[in-house]
Amino acid sequence: MSKLWRSGMILTVVSFITGLGNYAFQAIIGRKLAHDGEYGLANNTIGLTGFLGLPLAVATTAITHYIARFKFHGDHARLEGLLAGCRKSLFNLTIAGSVFAILLVRPLSSYFNFPRTSLMFVALLFVLAGLWGSYVTALCQGLAWFKRLALIGLLGVGLRLAFCGIFVTKFPIAETAVLASVVMVLANLVLLFWRKDFKQFHGESVTPCNREFVQYFVVSAACGVGGYFFLQGDQLVAQRYFSLTDRDAYAAAERLAIALPMTVGPLLIVLFTHRSGSHSGHGWREQSRLLGFYTTGLITGAIGLIILRTFLLKLLGRYTPEAAAMINPLALTMVLVGVLQAFATWALASRWLKVALLYGGLGLAYWVALLCLGKTPTLLLRVMPVAAAIALTTLFSIWLTTILNSKPNGTQ
Repeated sequence: MSKLWRSGMILTVVSFITGLGNYAFQAIIGRKLAHDGEYGLANNTIGLTGFLGLPLAVATTAITHYIARFKFHGDHARLEGLLAGCRKSLFNLTIAGSVFAILLVRPLSSYFNFPRTSLMFVALLFVLAGLWGSYVTALCQGLAWFKRLALIGLLGVGLRLAFCGIFVTKFPIAETAVLASVVMVLANLVLLFWRKDFKQFHGESVTPCNREFVQYFVVSAACGVGGYFFLQGDQLVAQRYFSLTDRDAYAAAERLAIALPMTVGPLLIVLFTHRSGSHSGHGWREQSRLLGFYTTGLITGAIGLIILRTFLLKLLGRYTPEAAAMINPLALTMVLVGVLQAFATWALASRWLKVALLYGGLGLAYWVALLCLGKTPTLLLRVMPVAAAIALTTLFSIWLTTILNSKPNGTQ
């Protein structure tokens, strides 16, 4: 078995285990936050942190690409320059982010109809903690430290469950459920155990910032925004328009459906890292197989979810006929969105910037369609699979054209 496949399998297996842990987390809060729409509020707040943390996702993607690229080409000077710049920026962003958090708490709470300012406060706290977590993620992915990344994932879900079991039980409100996610970030501290490995990057550093880097960062931004809207934009729509009862039912079904791309997502992490460093030869063939395995896992998971939807919702403690009826369109949408994400990952790692930009534009158009047309659960669930299918058809056509017009090894 190649190193690429081994890394992909390790991360996928660990992701499945952490997925079970996150399912257990949902089961706990599903039972403890049983009144006044607290369950829906907790999940929508966690979803909002993804929106607020989009700059982090963008930075993580771009930095991962260049770490992998510099390492593959043995460019240690620019690698050290990139890491040094990241460390310096983290301190500055933490300070600036704290100031913005204070200023944005009330306006964001009002716009997204959060009943308590404290919910927005813990969401912003999660985003600030995510600054450091994003750096660790980029480092591990870029340097192909996949086993360490898997360990961080396992520790993170363990911390989340421990915090949830103690504090959500005593204080059954949405805020404590969100704080359990904040505590997860502490798992990144385990990387200090390997701090001696960072010495290999010390020495003369050269800043990697140039026109090419900035251009790639901008395209990564568009790609990251599009990815968020495809995966979690519906949560913002639900929070803005749905009643408390509808939010709870939708949150339960949506959490199960979004687990599909999240569970097989580590395969794309490995794909992105390896394709960022190598576009040719045996690596290209292995990457294509990895993409096929990802798609197969996505479809198989969706079939299993549809068959077991009643059982899984009951285990979650959130079964209602309304939630069960939402599973089919949500599962179909997440398969389409997951395949979209795979093509976009390939394009971004391959530096097919026009294709990646198209993905970002399609994600924004998808969310605007949901926002304009999905003002009730029934309408939203009608629009989502249709809009996702149109986006996938469009992106795949351009992706296929690009790959057919590229060189045999997959480069342009």
